[in-house]
Amino acid sequence: MTASVAVSAAGERPPRAAATLVVVRDSPSGIEVLLSRRAERGDHNSGAWVFPGGVVDTSDALAHSCCRGLDDATASARLGVTQGGLDYYVAAVRECFEEAGLLFATDRAGTLLDLAGAAGARWAQWRGPLHRGERSILELCQEAGLTLAVDRLVYLSHWLTPPGRAKRFDTRFFIAAAPASQVALHDGTEMLEQLWLRPADALARGGVLKLMTPTLKTLEMLAQHGTLESLLGWAAAPREVALVMPRVASGAQGLRPVLPDEYAWAEIGRLDPAGHGHCSYDLVPGNAVRLSSRVIRVTANNGSIMTGPGTNTYLVGGGARNVWAVIDPGPALHDHVQAVLAAAPGPITSIFVTHTHKDHSPAALVLQAQTGARLHGRIADHAQWQDSTFVPDRVLAGGERFELSDDASLRAIHTPGHASNHLCYLLEQEKLLFTGDHVMQSSTVVINPPDGDMRAYLGSLRALLDEALEWLAPGHGFLMAAPHQALRSIIAHRGRREAKLLLALRELGPSPIEALLPRVYDDVAPRLHAMALRSLTAHLFKLRDEALAGCENGRWALLGAAALPPAGRAANKRDLSAS
Repeated sequence: MTASVAVSAAGERPPRAAATLVVVRDSPSGIEVLLSRRAERGDHNSGAWVFPGGVVDTSDALAHSCCRGLDDATASARLGVTQGGLDYYVAAVRECFEEAGLLFATDRAGTLLDLAGAAGARWAQWRGPLHRGERSILELCQEAGLTLAVDRLVYLSHWLTPPGRAKRFDTRFFIAAAPASQVALHDGTEMLEQLWLRPADALARGGVLKLMTPTLKTLEMLAQHGTLESLLGWAAAPREVALVMPRVASGAQGLRPVLPDEYAWAEIGRLDPAGHGHCSYDLVPGNAVRLSSRVIRVTANNGSIMTGPGTNTYLVGGGARNVWAVIDPGPALHDHVQAVLAAAPGPITSIFVTHTHKDHSPAALVLQAQTGARLHGRIADHAQWQDSTFVPDRVLAGGERFELSDDASLRAIHTPGHASNHLCYLLEQEKLLFTGDHVMQSSTVVINPPDGDMRAYLGSLRALLDEALEWLAPGHGFLMAAPHQALRSIIAHRGRREAKLLLALRELGPSPIEALLPRVYDDVAPRLHAMALRSLTAHLFKLRDEALAGCENGRWALLGAAALPPAGRAANKRDLSAS
């Protein structure tokens, strides 16, 4: 159908359009949601606890004239399809009736159906024929004079089955309050058991109830709301409903779906677009991961609160000459150095260092001794926290271009901020930027004066926005897609942090940095405040250099117009412009 999303790996059939209806109700203990247990059918969904739903049937499109309060054009615009959007709403209503016995429909008087008693038994006779395809939802509406109450359904989420699965579905999730005058009853064919549960209780029973990923994530979302009114109000409010397509990968927990908010998701899509599941959602120290024909990654076994999963060392090159360069050799750990040497498909002729913090450059000398490679990088302006053993054979200023092979060229970009000598390296053929610690995946970067400089850091981030980038290869973490979005996100984060600092200085008046820290970093765990203090110092130094704040006798205070409240600053600006 037109409404189906044409996202599939080569050779796969397009995913089938489907609809799911999340039915919720209020109870004395909070929101409850209807869950049903699927019959055993020999597939991975067998025995799973799910919301009512199923495939959109071709006959659902015939029932548009029976729908209340929503036409196909509006429904299609809401779902982001060219046409056929209303089919999903009809399918959701039909499937909920077939599987759960709840019918979102009104009678000729416009009243929501009451299915109690004999009336309920009469309506129930339609469920089997509908399920078997012997009758259509249009025939039900015409014979009984019903109107489908699709306007009670709120568009909730959009899920697409990962590539590589035998059956794939493009499923739109809707949510609606259960009709007060109806009682849910499973059909005994597709659904063998039914429960009303608080979302938190369903999640707590995850070890007993088989919950598929979309069900699990939907329950987590429902559990964030305390009342039906707040939940439906949130769902109905203007918002973007993003497509969620898990990707299958393996790791310590075995083969499982990986969601878009997980760090490995983008990389898995790059390396395994067909969904074979051979990628890993874990960064395993010592494992050589082939990221492209030109790039190999080896992660050091130095994971910590500062280094995340460990420091990444990259091998770049190949081509006809099969020569390789190392970017960030990492810590001088014997096993790591040996893993890097073993991963190199050919001779290592050059070593590039992003900066000389002790988790990035100390292995350079060891690798050079074993390979004879030339060292490239910069010396930091301040010796504190630096690797004093690193002495480059060639000092880079930024802008240098290196032909690593016949099909791999690397350009150095000076990006001071995290460190004065920080460099990023752009693999031009792939528009892939090796970021060192300029951009990290799992956290924001600590800026530690005096070598760290917040003004320089923000300037370097903004300068990279002018580069044509498609991927980031961070010093810690997986490959990152959408580079410019990541850069803008960091800039915005630093802007919000600075705004909190300005507000704290304005409200507290002259204050020692220790008093500012819990105010400015109130969203950060106290155990991380020692590291946050470094970046806070960098923010204060930035304000000092911009003549917005100063320090006297260990107390920081705003200066000039920055010290005025917003209204005062606006008035002051008007006075200056008038003069």
